[in-house]
Amino acid sequence: MSDPLDALEHSISTLRRAIRDASAAGDSERAGELRAQLRRAERAWDALIDTGEPAPAPPPRTVPDTPPAAFGSQLPAREHVHRALMLLGTPATPKLIVGVHEAFFPGELSASKLSSLRRDEARSYQSSPGARPYYLCSALAHDLLTPVRALLTISTWPLEQRIIGPLSPRVDFLTGAIRIAEAVHAAEASAGGEPSPAALRLLWRFAANIPEAMPSITPGRESALDTQQVIDAARAELAVHLDADHAVRSEASRRARALDEAQQLFGAPPQNVTPLRARA
Repeated sequence: MSDPLDALEHSISTLRRAIRDASAAGDSERAGELRAQLRRAERAWDALIDTGEPAPAPPPRTVPDTPPAAFGSQLPAREHVHRALMLLGTPATPKLIVGVHEAFFPGELSASKLSSLRRDEARSYQSSPGARPYYLCSALAHDLLTPVRALLTISTWPLEQRIIGPLSPRVDFLTGAIRIAEAVHAAEASAGGEPSPAALRLLWRFAANIPEAMPSITPGRESALDTQQVIDAARAELAVHLDADHAVRSEASRRARALDEAQQLFGAPPQNVTPLRARA
C-alpha cells in the first residue's frame, strides 16, 4: 500500500476490529493496548491530513485478521454458554448446552468447563454484585425456590422463565425444539448456507420425542426432517401444557420476589423457605 493515508486508514480499521474482538472476549488488558495503538494511528492520520507532511509510520499489525469462526474459539466458556442458552430460551443442562453450541456456534465447549461455572458466577456476583451485564445462574425449584441441580439459566431472564415446576421440563423441551427447528430453518434459508450435521442430529433427537413431528422418517435420514412439521407438532403439544405451567411459575415467581437478589439468582437455602405444601 503506497499511499500513507491508505496505510493508516487500513491500520485504524484493523485496530478497531481487534479492539471489538478483544472486548467481546473479555480481554481488557489487550483491548487497552490496542486502544493506545489506535490513538497513535489516529494522531498520525490527523497530522498527515492537517499538514500534508509525512506522518509517522503506522503501528505494526500485532493482531492478525481473524475470521469469525476462528474468533469463536477465543471466547471464554461463559460466553459460549450464554449464546447457547439465548438460542434455546430455556433452562438447560450442561449436556444440552454443549450440544447446542456444537450445532450452531464455532469454538470448543466441553461439559467439564461447565462443572464449576455456576459456583464461579456466584462468587463473582458476591464479590461485586451487578458488575457483569449478566450472570449464569441457577434454575429455581417452584416449591422451595432452591437451586435445581444441573440446570443453568441467565440472570437477565424473567423469574418465571428461570423457575421449574412439575410441567416445566416438558414445556421447556418443546420450547427448545421450536427454537432449534427455527435455527435449522434459518440456516437452510440463508444464502449458500445449510445446517451442520450436528444441528440436524440435535433436531432429530428433539423431534423423535414429539408426537407427529417426524412420521415415516428413519434414522440416518435426518436431513429429511421438515422443520415446519417439527414446529407445528411442538406447538400443538405445548398448547396443552402451557397455561398450567405458566400458573405455577407465576405463583412461584411472586414468592421469589420476597428473596434478596442473590437468592433470586442462585437459589435460596432450604431452611430459609417454607415449603409450598405447608402454606396450603
